[in-house]
Amino acid sequence: MTRQLVLDTETTGLDPLTGDRVIEIAAIEIFNLMPTGRAYHTLLDPERDVPEESTRIHGFTAEMLRGKPKFAEAVEEFLAFLGDAPIIAHNAPFDFGFLDAELRRAGRQPLDRARMVDSLALAKRRFPGMPNSLDSLCRRLGVDNSMRTSHNALLDVKLLAQVYLELMGGKQPVFQLAAGSALPAAGLGGPARERVARPIEPSEAELAAHAEFLKKLKDPLWLQPPFATGEG
Repeated sequence: MTRQLVLDTETTGLDPLTGDRVIEIAAIEIFNLMPTGRAYHTLLDPERDVPEESTRIHGFTAEMLRGKPKFAEAVEEFLAFLGDAPIIAHNAPFDFGFLDAELRRAGRQPLDRARMVDSLALAKRRFPGMPNSLDSLCRRLGVDNSMRTSHNALLDVKLLAQVYLELMGGKQPVFQLAAGSALPAAGLGGPARERVARPIEPSEAELAAHAEFLKKLKDPLWLQPPFATGEG
């Protein structure tokens, strides 16, 4: 089975090289493009201010994050959840860049770029020249994002998982799972039952009644040529 992780982050700004920090991480686990229900989510104290323009995007203020764990305190659990699985993110170089900066700050190795799956790049290949933001893809692919009033890693990662599934071929993995299942087929009345042909043999009285009925027919088709001669 193939394990993958769908991940999103929220940050204090756009550039980790100028001191911007990660304030939220969310990731969900999928096996063979099917969510397993396992997830990782944490808010983080960025140990700095949160600019007002960033708060307008994700809704978090420095006061709301004060007292949350620092990245160095959450890193063990975070890395344990990631394992060595591929990591799917929308505009993945952005998330990887921030996570790498946090990992280095905590004395850890950066993430292997071979693990990076950029859903934005996938979307651009499928829909060249079209808007491919997460909101645009949700609308185009029929993913309900009506509750997305601000950027939130926990909500965004759930939407991204659905978008990624559609980009990878829609609901086909579900059909493959059903086709390979050993469960009995289900019908309207419960489990399907094997049908066995049952011959119907008329009684002597039914045969006699049928013969009397045929006598009442004038020039029946089966007594006309070529049927009456056995031809055709």
